[in-house]
Amino acid sequence: MRLRISALAMIGLCLLMVQAWPADARPLRIVTSFPPSMIDLYRKAFRQARPDIEVEFVQRKTTAAVALITGGERLDADLFWASAPDAFELLKLEGRLAPLVPRDTGTPPVVAGYPVNDPAGMYLGFALSGYGVVWNEAYLARHGLSVPQRWRDLTAPIYHGHVGISSPSRSGTTHLMVEALLQSEGWNTGWAVWRQVGGNLATVTARSFGVAAGVSRGRFGVGITIDFLAQPTELDAGPVRFSFPEQKVFTPASIALLKGAANPEAANAFVDFLLSVPGQRLLLDPRIDRQPIRPEFYADGATDGPNPFALSDEAATWSFDAGRSAQRYELINILFDELITFPLTEAADIWRTIYEVEAALLAGPDTEAAREVTRARALLAQMPFGETEAASIASRVKLVRVPRGLPAPAEQTALTARIQTWTAQNLSEARAAAETGRRHLVEHGRLPALRAGKAAP
Repeated sequence: MRLRISALAMIGLCLLMVQAWPADARPLRIVTSFPPSMIDLYRKAFRQARPDIEVEFVQRKTTAAVALITGGERLDADLFWASAPDAFELLKLEGRLAPLVPRDTGTPPVVAGYPVNDPAGMYLGFALSGYGVVWNEAYLARHGLSVPQRWRDLTAPIYHGHVGISSPSRSGTTHLMVEALLQSEGWNTGWAVWRQVGGNLATVTARSFGVAAGVSRGRFGVGITIDFLAQPTELDAGPVRFSFPEQKVFTPASIALLKGAANPEAANAFVDFLLSVPGQRLLLDPRIDRQPIRPEFYADGATDGPNPFALSDEAATWSFDAGRSAQRYELINILFDELITFPLTEAADIWRTIYEVEAALLAGPDTEAAREVTRARALLAQMPFGETEAASIASRVKLVRVPRGLPAPAEQTALTARIQTWTAQNLSEARAAAETGRRHLVEHGRLPALRAGKAAP
């Protein structure tokens, strides 16, 4: 009898809970670019802290997540949680974010030259991300390569065919690295560096984590990536290491409340947990291994690597402009793909010829060969338009991320065609100059008529 009463009581309690929950209620929905390993840890920890709130995560690449939120159909979600600051700026410009009150974390307003929270109060930083290089010890030893110490080292001839990167159009973290170099070095110099790095690439991976995986498997020796995607626990195999170049770049990973969120109270509860001491401590878990935003975690040496709070003076020589980055977001993606990703093989072959001629010239001068190879280099440092025109294009042409198989808007198609035509002509002229220089050395017995094959990885 007692068991029967207890069973009836439980049924009644369940009915009360169902009746108390609104018929149209749904879980707290968070759109994020973070990997499942990180999502699962925060899901479990938040469930323990707030068992009354059910959470649902929508996992997408950063670029796809932004397209999902800004698309024609309204996305029924509450929070956007990702690494790339310019993605948040883009959503802010599109009017898709709602104000979010800063929490008291003891964090200074600016860290390593970058604002931690949006000055307009539309998104909050919760972790710091550092950009650097991941490298395979065995691979570098086999090819006699040193570890790059500066970003420009990756333009050296010795790294030809040994570097990997992800495309900024498919990776928000790579997009930020590309933009950071353009802003710190300037449009012309920055693109010249990226085009030469592009000439040294072995591949452009489809996803951010593909860079570290490629290094681990020995597909290439050095990869440009972000610290939390380069941890050995995330890799498949192989002796890999991660290091920060001399010019350190740190940016905040952030969280934002989406405009029209159905669960603002639950969303704010998640933000509270994320920025709390327990939520920040979770970042140190080896399965996440990210740098907290709260300075107290650096006082006792709990974190590895450089202290970003001690880099403010070093990074003060330039300040990342997230607004400018957001305005030209898709334009940078188009330029990178049309200039670097798609013609990768052709550009690599031209640079190989340039390096071959320059190596021969070290043994003795040749005016004509030197003139031609210098011309080839100058051509490969050019761009189809300058920064002023780029800003004009970005402001008047609505550029969007186009899903595979769907047509782009007419103006975007015309712009892309213009860049493609320019690139084809530019590469053709650069190849002709490099080949002319090489042919001159062949005629004078300085180089063999046939090129030597590239060594296998």
